[in-house]
Amino acid sequence: MKNLKLNETPIRTSRNFNINNIKIENLNIPQKKEHFKNITITGENPKVENDTSEIKLQYGLGEILTNQVKTQANQKLKLTIENKQNKETQIEFQFDNENKTLIEDIEIIAEENTKSTIIIKYVSDEENQAYHNGILRVNAKKGSKVNLIIVNLMNIKSNNFIAIQNTFEENSKIKYTIIDFGGKNSITNYYSNLLGEKAENSINTIYLGKENQLFDLNYIGELRGEKTNINIEVQGALNGDSKKHFKGTIDFKKGCKKATGNENEACMLLSNTAKSKALPMLLCSEEDVEGNHSTSAGKIGEKELFYIMSRGFELKEAMKLMVRARFNKILGNVDNEDLRELILDEIDSRLD
Repeated sequence: MKNLKLNETPIRTSRNFNINNIKIENLNIPQKKEHFKNITITGENPKVENDTSEIKLQYGLGEILTNQVKTQANQKLKLTIENKQNKETQIEFQFDNENKTLIEDIEIIAEENTKSTIIIKYVSDEENQAYHNGILRVNAKKGSKVNLIIVNLMNIKSNNFIAIQNTFEENSKIKYTIIDFGGKNSITNYYSNLLGEKAENSINTIYLGKENQLFDLNYIGELRGEKTNINIEVQGALNGDSKKHFKGTIDFKKGCKKATGNENEACMLLSNTAKSKALPMLLCSEEDVEGNHSTSAGKIGEKELFYIMSRGFELKEAMKLMVRARFNKILGNVDNEDLRELILDEIDSRLD
C-alpha cells in the first residue's frame, strides 16, 4: 500500500485551493503481471508493432506511475498511421478475472497528411477490482489529422490512471473525445505541445460520477507555433458522494503570435454531497494572442426538472434526460452508432 501525490499543476497556486495535486492513500500498486491478453483490435488496422520508443514525458502523473510503465508494461503497442483516407481502428481492453492488471504503453505516429480515427476502450466486469496505468503518446506529423476517442467504462471498484502526451507539427490536427465514467479513482494527465504553425487541438470530455468516485483531470496545452489553437470543452455530472477536480492550463509561449486558446468546464451536481473544484489558468509570454476560460458548477435546475416531470417522467428518468442533454454535444463527436448507444446505455445504468 502506498500514499501517492499525483498530477501536479504546472504552476502552483495557493494551498487554500487544495488542488495543486491529488493525494491518494493506501493505494495498492500491483507489480508487473503476466502479459495482458484480453485485447481486441478491429477495423482498418494501421501498422501495429510491439516495440515502442523510449518514454519521455514533459509532465505525466508522477515518477512512481511513470516508472512503472517504463519498466513493467505488460502491453505495448506502436501504431503507425499511413492511410491518406480516414480509417477507423478500435482497440478494446477487457478486464476480467485473469486480466486484472493493465500497465500499458501506446505510441501513435501519424505520418504526413494522413487521416485516422482510433477508438480505445477500457471495459471491466462488475466483480473484479481492476488496475490500469497507461501512457499514450501521439506524434502528429505535418498535415495529419487524428481523431481519438477514449472510453473508460471500468467499474467503480477499480483504479484508472492515464497520462497522455501529444506533439504537433505544422498544420496537424488532433481531436480527442474522452468518455470518463469508471474507476474509484480516475486520474488523467493530458499534455499537448503545439509546435508547428497552424496546429490545432480539441479536447472534448464528459465525466459521470456516482457513490464515492474521484475524478482528477489535469489538462495542459502549450502553444509555441504561430496561429496555433487549442480548445478544451469539459462537461460533467456528479451524483452521490463523488468528487471532481478539473485543472486546465493554456500556456501561450514565446513565438505563438495569433494563437488562440479556449477552455470551458461545467459540472452538474445531482446530489447535495457531490463536490466539484475547478482551476482554469491562462499563462502568457507572447503578444497578439487570444485566450478565454470559464467554469461553472451548480445543482440540477429545479424549473427544468419540474417541467420534465410534469410531462409524466419520474424523477430518475428526468435526471437522465437532463444529463443526456448536457452530454449530447460532445457525444455528437462519436460517429460510431454502436459505441454511442453503448455510452448512452452506460449513462442510464450509472444513474439508476
